[in-house]
Amino acid sequence: MPTNEQITRHHDSDPDENPWVNGPPPRETIAIVPYDPEWPGRYEALASDVRTALGDAVLDIEHVGSTSVEGLAAKDVIDIDLTVADPRDEDLYLPQLERLGYYLTVREPSWHEHRCLRLADPRANLHVFGPDCPETIRHRMFRDWLRAHPEDLALYEEAKRAAVPGGGHVMDYNRRKEKTIHEIYDRLFRAAGML
Repeated sequence: MPTNEQITRHHDSDPDENPWVNGPPPRETIAIVPYDPEWPGRYEALASDVRTALGDAVLDIEHVGSTSVEGLAAKDVIDIDLTVADPRDEDLYLPQLERLGYYLTVREPSWHEHRCLRLADPRANLHVFGPDCPETIRHRMFRDWLRAHPEDLALYEEAKRAAVPGGGHVMDYNRRKEKTIHEIYDRLFRAAGML
């Protein structure tokens, strides 16, 4: 189990690591849409397909990100955290997921061996991590905090909308809302007695 220090530490990318498997994705228009009550069902269908394809290789699977928080406006992209025994063992999961239409876009050995696969239709990002990963714990804590704290849900939605006009890659958009994300994490970690 990760320590509080590991869970509360914000990730900084290794500047020498190129995470893009086939180069950075093209710039895309980022659109924040109102919460869609169909998002949980879309996640359930995607998760069921992953479980069927991978069987016992799935140690855990969770709906995370903004589409997992009822009432929160978001990009129309389902984010899923998939836990496998060892993300480095891509033969364990990658061929089966490619048959479902996912393709590997990101490989980040320096960040908990994170892999990100993208599905074009419906749009989904499948994040692959190993067991007891601090990041999957963080994702669940952030999701659950927003579900229970409408004032931070509203603050986060405001930050998301303010981050859109800058354009660029999704990672640029993510950087523009990072300050608010860190503020919310600070509150939730303090409330959990972790700081």
